[in-house]
Amino acid sequence: MEILDPGSPMALAESTRTAFTDWTGRRPEVVVRAPGRVNLIGEHVDYAGGPVLPMALPHATYAAAARREDGLLRLRSAADGADDWEGPVSGLGPGSVPGWAAYAAGVVWALREDGVAPDVLRGGLDVAVGSTVPRGAGLSSSAALLCAVGVTVTEAAGLGLDDALRARVVAAGIRAEAEMAGAPTGGMDQTVSVYARRGHLLLVDFGAPDPVAGRRHVASGVEQAGLALLVVDTRVSHALGDGAYAERRADCDRAARLLGRAHLAHAGLDEVAGLPDDRVRRRARHVVSETARVHEVVAALEAEDWAGVGRAMDASHASLRDDHEVSAPELDVTVEVAREAGALGARMTGGGFGGSAIALVPREHLPGVAAALAAAYEGRGWRAPHLLLAEPAAGAAHC
Repeated sequence: MEILDPGSPMALAESTRTAFTDWTGRRPEVVVRAPGRVNLIGEHVDYAGGPVLPMALPHATYAAAARREDGLLRLRSAADGADDWEGPVSGLGPGSVPGWAAYAAGVVWALREDGVAPDVLRGGLDVAVGSTVPRGAGLSSSAALLCAVGVTVTEAAGLGLDDALRARVVAAGIRAEAEMAGAPTGGMDQTVSVYARRGHLLLVDFGAPDPVAGRRHVASGVEQAGLALLVVDTRVSHALGDGAYAERRADCDRAARLLGRAHLAHAGLDEVAGLPDDRVRRRARHVVSETARVHEVVAALEAEDWAGVGRAMDASHASLRDDHEVSAPELDVTVEVAREAGALGARMTGGGFGGSAIALVPREHLPGVAAALAAAYEGRGWRAPHLLLAEPAAGAAHC
C-alpha cells in the first residue's frame, strides 16, 4: 500500500529556502509552513453558521520570503505549470491577478487593506512557495497557500503571531479567496490551517457570537484506538471557483432568509420541512442534519464510540450526495468500497464535485481497503487513487 508522504518539514523548509535563493540570489528572511486540512465531519455548513470538525494534515505549503524596497510583489511556485507573477502591491485588487497567484497576491492585498504590516507591504516582497498538499483533492491546498503567505507577511514584519493576529490572517485569507479567487468559502479551511493543534481536531462553530468561544480542540484518539483516518484522493479535479459551490451557498442563504434565521444551521428540521422549493429544502435539510452530526461525532470521540463516529460519517455522505448534490461517481464508489472492505464509516470530504473521501479504518484492514480501492478503480478504467493518512498536525508557524 503506497501512502502519499508528507515529507520532512525540516527538509521541505530547506528546499524552499534553496529554491528562493536560486531564484533571487539572496537568502530568505523568513520561511513559514501552513498545513492543508481534511474535515472529519461538518461539510457545507460553515457558511451557514454551523459547526465543523476538521484537522490539519502533515501535508503543507512552505513559503520563503524576503522584503523588497521597490513596492513590487514577486511570486514563484514550485508547482508544475505555475507561472511566475509580479506586479506592484499598490495595484493589487479583485481581477488584477490570474491563476494560482490570485491566492498568494490576494492575501497580500487583503492584509494591506486591513492595515497589517504596512511598512513591509509598502516595500514589497519576493515569495517562493512549494507544497505537498495535493491540488484539486479537496484538502485545502488553496488555504494552505493563503495562510503560508499570510503568516510570511506577519513574520517578515516581526509581528508575534498571537490569537488576534491569527484572526486577521484568517480573515484576510477568507476575503482573498472570495474576492480575488472567486470562491466564497466559509472560512473553515483558513481557520484550521492557522489554529490547529497537533493530535487534535478543531471544533469551530461559525454561528457563535464569540469566535474564541466557538472554537475548541478535541483530542483525536484515533491512533490510540488502533484506527486510522485514510484519505482517498480520487484524482478527479475539483475547483470551487466554477460556480457550483456558490450556487449551494446561495440556496442556503435563501433558505435562511425564508425562515427568518440569521444562521440556517440554527433552524430545526421541522422548519426546513415547510420550505416550498424542493431544491432549497433539500439544501437546508443537509445543513441542519449535518450540524447535528458534528455534535454527535464530538460526543462519540469523547466516549471512544468509534462505531458511532462511523455511522455519522455514513449519514453525512448520504446527505451530501442526495440533498446537497455535491458528490461524484468516484466519491460514491470510494465510500462504498471502503465500507465493504472493513471501514467503520466513510464520506466525501471537502467542497465536493470530485476531490477526496475519508474513511475510518482499523489499521489491520488498511491493506485490504487499499487493495479493494485499487481494484475498483482499475475495473472502471479510472486512474488509481492517491492515499494519505490524516494524522492531526499543528497549524501555521515559522520554520
